[in-house]
Amino acid sequence: MKDENQGKQAPKDGPQAPSRLRRHLRNWLILSVLALVLPAGGRWWLSSYASFVPGKSFAVPMIVYIPAGTGFAGIKQTLVEHEVIRDDPRFYLLAKSMGVVGKMQAGEYLFPPALSHREIIEKLAKGDVYYRPLTIPEGFNILQVGNLLAADFGFDANLFLRQVRDRKFIKTLGLEAPSLEGYLYPDTYFVTRGQGLEAVISMMVLRFQRVASEIVRQYQPDTSSGGQALSLHEIVILASIVEKETAVAAERPLVAAVYLNRLKKSMRLQADPTVIYGISGFSGNLTRQDLLTPSPYNTYEKNGLPAGPIANPGRESLAAVVHPAEVDYLYFVAKNDGTHHFSSSLPEHNRAVSRFQKQENVSGNEAGLGKNQ
Repeated sequence: MKDENQGKQAPKDGPQAPSRLRRHLRNWLILSVLALVLPAGGRWWLSSYASFVPGKSFAVPMIVYIPAGTGFAGIKQTLVEHEVIRDDPRFYLLAKSMGVVGKMQAGEYLFPPALSHREIIEKLAKGDVYYRPLTIPEGFNILQVGNLLAADFGFDANLFLRQVRDRKFIKTLGLEAPSLEGYLYPDTYFVTRGQGLEAVISMMVLRFQRVASEIVRQYQPDTSSGGQALSLHEIVILASIVEKETAVAAERPLVAAVYLNRLKKSMRLQADPTVIYGISGFSGNLTRQDLLTPSPYNTYEKNGLPAGPIANPGRESLAAVVHPAEVDYLYFVAKNDGTHHFSSSLPEHNRAVSRFQKQENVSGNEAGLGKNQ
């Protein structure tokens, strides 16, 4: 008798079903583990990169300039070229995860060796640029300031001179003057590469205005004996002369008094620094012929004040004009120690010249040819 089950296949839910189920379970488990492990591994991969300090390869801070208009790829390439970072795709992935890919800013940056990749990206995103100190010495004129900006910060000196003589620009700063000579306050400023020239000039003028307003607020002009109240521009002119005449702070009120006393008496100022300012390409040797050559700044030939300031005065020189010493001096001559001897009369002055000065072919305070009328 034939077996009824002969030739028949095992049902689908027979002995092979458990093995297939086990395979499905195993595959599901593997996928589940990968789903958990891969993102965690990716996060660790990116996190370790974010906290890594690439600057261990250099010992001193790196200064890098990123020109305006540079995109993310250009910024990254610049950092790689300067060895601030290595070429790694994670730099982009990290910036993207931080949401700052399109927010990195141009400018000059200083990267200390201790910064991590995350801190480097944050610095670029914040625009935390590097500011260099810019020190304008007291008594510098606009030519010297322009040359300083050109040498240390790459500004165009000729463009600077055109800017400080641009009356429209000067007017926007609240001043009525033919140039900004005298109004670029000598101080230490902080300037970053790529900063506009107008912004740098405006900083100096704003600082002048703040200092001058404090000083001029206390101004009580002596109008007795022919004295007249000075305008701000006239104060700046006189302060610039005081600045160039002496570097000794205690003498500045005395020098200011000399010039104010001479103005009261309608005497010419006969100030050597004003003559020098009016000589193009001055050689360093002021001659008698220079004193006889007319110019808007030759106060040996010209009555009253010169055409404008001859330098940028500091606080003490401005204050000296507003608060001059109460003396009747009309003359002064340089002594060998860098200070000056002050006199009230011409005979006294001539004796001082004979005592302190032995040089010839030098003018004014140096040899007694000036301040003698």
